[in-house]
Amino acid sequence: MPPAAPNPRDPEALTEEEAAAELADLAHRIAEANTAYHVHDAPIMTDAEYDALFRRNAALEARFPDLIRDDSPSKRVGDAPAAGFAKLRHGTPMLSLDNAFAPEDFAEFAARIRRFLGLSAEETLRFVAEPKIDGLSVNLTYDKGRFTKGATRGDGTTGEDITQNLLTLKSLPRRLKAPFPDSIEIRGEVFMTKRDFIAFRDEQARLAEERERRREAGERVGEAVRIPANPRNAAAGSLRQLDATITASRPLKLFAYAQGQSSEPVAETHSGYLDRLREWGFDVNPLSEPLPDEHAAEAFQARMAERRAGLDYDIDGVVYKLDRLDWQSRLGFVGRAPRWAIAWKFPAERAVTRLLRIDIQVGRTGALTPRAIMQPVNVGGVMVQHATLHNEDEVARKDARPGDTVELQRAGDVIPQIIRVVDPDRPGRADPWTPPTTCPECGSAAVRPEGEVVRRCTGGLICPAQQVERLIHFAARHAMDIEGLGIENVELLHRENLVRTPADIFRLKSHAETLRGWKGWGAAAKKGESRKVENLLKAIEDRRTPSLERFIFALGIRRIGAQNARLLARHYGTVEAWRDAMIAAQVIGSEALEDLNGIQGIGPAIAKELTAFFAEKGNRDALNDLLKEVSPEPAEAAATGALSGKSLVFTGSLETMTRQEAEARAESLGAKVVKSVSKRTDYVVIGADAGSKATKARELGLNTLTEAEWRALAGFPPAPAGPSGDTSGDTVVT
Repeated sequence: MPPAAPNPRDPEALTEEEAAAELADLAHRIAEANTAYHVHDAPIMTDAEYDALFRRNAALEARFPDLIRDDSPSKRVGDAPAAGFAKLRHGTPMLSLDNAFAPEDFAEFAARIRRFLGLSAEETLRFVAEPKIDGLSVNLTYDKGRFTKGATRGDGTTGEDITQNLLTLKSLPRRLKAPFPDSIEIRGEVFMTKRDFIAFRDEQARLAEERERRREAGERVGEAVRIPANPRNAAAGSLRQLDATITASRPLKLFAYAQGQSSEPVAETHSGYLDRLREWGFDVNPLSEPLPDEHAAEAFQARMAERRAGLDYDIDGVVYKLDRLDWQSRLGFVGRAPRWAIAWKFPAERAVTRLLRIDIQVGRTGALTPRAIMQPVNVGGVMVQHATLHNEDEVARKDARPGDTVELQRAGDVIPQIIRVVDPDRPGRADPWTPPTTCPECGSAAVRPEGEVVRRCTGGLICPAQQVERLIHFAARHAMDIEGLGIENVELLHRENLVRTPADIFRLKSHAETLRGWKGWGAAAKKGESRKVENLLKAIEDRRTPSLERFIFALGIRRIGAQNARLLARHYGTVEAWRDAMIAAQVIGSEALEDLNGIQGIGPAIAKELTAFFAEKGNRDALNDLLKEVSPEPAEAAATGALSGKSLVFTGSLETMTRQEAEARAESLGAKVVKSVSKRTDYVVIGADAGSKATKARELGLNTLTEAEWRALAGFPPAPAGPSGDTSGDTVVT
């Protein structure tokens, strides 16, 4: 087989504009994949495809940290809980994991741990290796040793209450064997074995055939029988049944593997915690194994890859966790993932098919994205017909043309990627594909700005694709979360000229009689749909007081995803303060612009998008119109305590901890870590060899802290003799 085409362009070769465009595309596709996987239990890509996208996103963010967006997939976990279940908030977040794909990735993971903790190369890092089962993650709460409630992962903070369904699992201990803490969260994975899945799938197929025969015979039949594509879908669908008796009939199993919130420590190491789980009556994966050091991981990974096909359950990699729990606590989390664990994934699957044509999709920001339409092919258990081609440069680089035989990889794209053309030298190939010069939706000119990789429609608000996409984004689950206002209904309301702007959504109640007159919406609706209008209007009314971060994200400002919206909301506190600051930041050199650029995580490129948005009178008018209808709630501080709501700047070298650890501790206590000193800064922590920031802090008369004073304020124990408890006295320079 010829060698695969080269990977997408090296991040080092991209301009900032090109990287920003690709990050936006990645965020959108990964968000779609999350919703399909976590909410609908219907993946649109393999784990390998998803991981490839995620890895590309991480590489771009590492090269362009100022472009880290919201919907940076690196800041999100899963998806919001689905409707139909009550919601349960986790005591501690159920976050996701960063991924490794090669020995060098794992080596860098271990090196990051050493850098964060300030450890020497001689310090042994012991890990626990656990095969990563492809099932549904759950959070189990035990109070005084008795199982009281259980939830899905959900969005990492809040999940679905599936307590009654979990009680049907034979492998779930109802009571823990003493001794046990007063309260503890235990995390695990619910799965279905391959053998059980085959039997279950065959039975579902038989029921589907029987239903079809009865339907053809004129009998009344119930809902269609769903035949799952793989064991993961079968397990997730079974556990999320509204009728727990259905769950009880399904062959589900549970492996416990992690701890959430606990009223008291239960072990000093993760391997010790797994032993406690076994003592309490849980099944723990028997292939889990403590490793003597980081160098043993590669051999364990190879063994699991060899055994993978013969296991009776699906695994897609191995999770490696730092064994010492005190080090885990110090390392904490960054974004969506712990710093002390990583998932080393197995390679992606590929397939070959024929490219039929290349279409164009128009996104909410006017971006024209080429999409491949192919003969359907099975890739990793999923039928694939569409693949993203990202942008016109990617089409040219791959030289993909209609009629070509192409190799696909489901490895990180919500929509799979074309890796290469298999038969580029065949006779009679079509001419090279050329990008359109007009928008296929509105006919406006489609131009590619200098220095950018994406071609965009210039139609703006006259382009129906952009209007509709912006409205869909505004109402979506991660934005305003207006139930009942999905893609089809948004398109219908837009087509009927009832909704053109976000504010129009909140004025829909004045068109209630018109809506009731539509087929399927009012008196002529089928049973169960007669309250469709009332339900939609109520859902809209329920969203008149969104959180500030949701509101900012819902506006659809380029590069302002969920994480950046959260940073802005937390920094400015109220929508009025944010709006006024963004308007004031139009002035170059203004204090408002300096303050915006000083927010940790908001770089110049993001600030430029914000100021550009507010520079447009139409955007300001639309925002003010919307604020007549909604009242965003002020943002809450991330935590309470001495640092809640305070802004901190660290400058100079710290001697008793790394800069990473200091900033992580400050943020966990509710502080806002900023990059530059201004008169709004509450504290400046001055380490050794501090420079201009320390000078400016003194000139402004700000509160300055020595490292010892900072440790006391942050609640650290007295400083050890050297970094991280070492007595060498070496300085950690950051």
